[in-house]
Amino acid sequence: MGQEDARVLDKTAIRNAATIIMLRDAETHPKVLMGQRGKSAAFMPSKFVFPGGAVDAVDAEIPLARDPSPDCLARLSAQSDLPAQAVLNAATRELWEETGLLLGASDPRTGSITAPKGWRGYLATGNLPDGAALQFVFRAITPPGRPRRFDARFLLANTDQLQTDPDDFSRAEDELSHLHWVPLAEARALDLPFITEVVLAEIGAILNGSDQPGVPFFNNFDEISRFDRL
Repeated sequence: MGQEDARVLDKTAIRNAATIIMLRDAETHPKVLMGQRGKSAAFMPSKFVFPGGAVDAVDAEIPLARDPSPDCLARLSAQSDLPAQAVLNAATRELWEETGLLLGASDPRTGSITAPKGWRGYLATGNLPDGAALQFVFRAITPPGRPRRFDARFLLANTDQLQTDPDDFSRAEDELSHLHWVPLAEARALDLPFITEVVLAEIGAILNGSDQPGVPFFNNFDEISRFDRL
């Protein structure tokens, strides 16, 4: 059994994850895209969340149509041995799978890529993930003692960058239900995980022009919880 296989079987091991926050009408009446997890889910059952999930090994293999900003790249790489490209790609893939929304840029290289499992439908659109469309805004590690633990990176993107209709969820898989655009001011009325509430506050601060140093990082790697900035 390989090291990666062992980590998958050990449900308490920390898995890398990527979450994407799609923002709409940012300058007028900001809304974020959220859906509800199933009531039988082992991790955060029935909670309303942003699209996202675990980073797969193949996510590092997909080229980007455009690179992220140097600042985004540096902060994603801080205190991490996970390639930044894998995080950006995972967020893009999860958005496509869970909502059917396509974030990317047309790229002729898709015709020469042998699409790995999980990427066939996306690459068939002729697009590659657009690193320049994503902003790294938050990172959090699930505290010890939970049934699943993730090292989650939260990335922000605007609907202006979508290649599809932001109201068309017809291609979505069934992992999230009740997909809808939630006014930012009303999102906290939903049944949310604690960390989602914290991230929503951070998005509000960003939209209000708050100049915070670095990206917040809730570091629960071990028994001592720390708040860092990347």
